[in-house]
Amino acid sequence: MCPTVSVSVGPERRKPAPEEVLVPEIGSEASRVVLDADQIARACARMAHQILEANRGAAGLVLLGIPTRGVALAARLARAMAEVEGATIPTGSLDITMYRDDLRRHPTRRVGHTHLPVSVDDAVVVLVDDVLFSGRTVRAALDALGDLGRPRAVRLAVLVDRGHRELPIRADHVGKNLPTSANERVRVRLEEVDGVNEVTIARDPEDGEGVQWSNDPGHTSDDPGAKAS
Repeated sequence: MCPTVSVSVGPERRKPAPEEVLVPEIGSEASRVVLDADQIARACARMAHQILEANRGAAGLVLLGIPTRGVALAARLARAMAEVEGATIPTGSLDITMYRDDLRRHPTRRVGHTHLPVSVDDAVVVLVDDVLFSGRTVRAALDALGDLGRPRAVRLAVLVDRGHRELPIRADHVGKNLPTSANERVRVRLEEVDGVNEVTIARDPEDGEGVQWSNDPGHTSDDPGAKAS
């Protein structure tokens, strides 16, 4: 008869749970915030000071926002400059729908509104947009502006420059230079349009990540999501 041996067994070792992987559901936006409300406000204040410094004051300045969010940004810049200069900066909007080079491919785009607060002849016009990407929107804006008058100078202010230019266009005033890959989307949300102030970045759903984006039909600027804007 074999002797009985008592063996002390410690607590059972559990296999570690597999690392949790967060997978975005269809229709969600797996994005991260790169600019919050305070950072956007500081970027606008900095650009306002840069514009005034480059122009040596507010004389002759006209701000034209490119719909949709460029209009809201232009108004913010104008308020910031007014606080510094104590003068009202003429501010309006410039619709570029009929000047886009993709109009034949998307002929049902909604035409926006152009508002010129003063003549642009001999003015220093600052075009304002939310995201600078391919440069095609700015090219369209220059064509549209050329049909409205002959400014003394044209400058460009953008909240975000994400690179990947397809045309030789450069912004004069940038809130944030944001390095991105071609398969990422940058999205700007502003209180005046979206009810929140933030800039987010996420992977493009066309690359198989299963994330759906809702395109803003009113956004006629350098669409932060579109690859060929």
